[in-house]
Amino acid sequence: MVLQLNKVQKIILIFLILTSAGSWLLLSRQSDADNNNVMMRAMMLYDPVAISLFTASWTVGMAAMMLPAITPMALLYNRLIGGGDDTTHRQKQIDENLMAEEKPKYNNKKSVSLKLIVFVTCYLAVWALTGVALLLGWSIPLNSLLGGNVKQQELVDTIFGVVLILSGLYQFSPLKTKCLGYCESPMSFFMKRWRNGVWGAVRMGVYHGLYCLGCCWPYFLLMVALGWMNLLWMGLFAAIIFGEKIWSRYGIWVARIAGTGFVITGLFTMIGIITLQNNVTVNNIQGSTSSSGSGISSEKIKDSKSNDNKMSNMKGMSFITVSNDSSESHLTI
Repeated sequence: MVLQLNKVQKIILIFLILTSAGSWLLLSRQSDADNNNVMMRAMMLYDPVAISLFTASWTVGMAAMMLPAITPMALLYNRLIGGGDDTTHRQKQIDENLMAEEKPKYNNKKSVSLKLIVFVTCYLAVWALTGVALLLGWSIPLNSLLGGNVKQQELVDTIFGVVLILSGLYQFSPLKTKCLGYCESPMSFFMKRWRNGVWGAVRMGVYHGLYCLGCCWPYFLLMVALGWMNLLWMGLFAAIIFGEKIWSRYGIWVARIAGTGFVITGLFTMIGIITLQNNVTVNNIQGSTSSSGSGISSEKIKDSKSNDNKMSNMKGMSFITVSNDSSESHLTI
């Protein structure tokens, strides 16, 4: 069934696209060093200000990455609640028949706008909370492993490999398939989770956020765990997510191709062909505490020496080292 857009829905489409584009522009103006320092301060010192700044930046990133992918869901929701004066009688009749027992109520423009805003806001709120949970959750093993010796680096590499492999294998799981089914089929989602009213918009926004989380959490775990929070990786993951959700019936193959790539990279990491070092661990392994960098200096952070060593000299967002018997080459992203 082709979704025909009325005037209001065209405005919504333009608004979502412009909001996403504006978010990308805002992210591009933030330096990697500043983002890096905020993230590391939040993870190492649990600074409330840094955590708040990270949450704000993360939410902007979610708007940039996820709003294009939820556009079909938002447009259909607007149509189901009666958005637009030129919604045809036939469209309303089809929508009511599809909604079966619980038929939507066609309300005034203010009510429609409010419900749509609440729906999208609650969806983004789920992702904002997810970012904080990933940040704080990953900080626990990260802080315990930062001691600055080679054996611990090998353990970190193993953990990175395991994270990649688990993220890749999840792409083939039944839960991934089920969640993706609701994300790529908006009507299926609304037929299962429809609730009337503003409170219904809250519940459906949260439910959609949770289904989307069930689809996409591996990508964002990798962004936090491996330090892949720059525009390159965000753009790559956003393209994968968009392909999964928009390419109906074949989106699962996009996920499985990405999953295969994660598993292969994880295996290469665990056997030593590839070394993935995030921006925190690399300088601790090198034992460097005095060279120049973009991290937070010990003069500005009046904490223990171990915290200074953890947060000094952080360069770039991620490091990939490919080793062979005769030489080493480095790719910094």
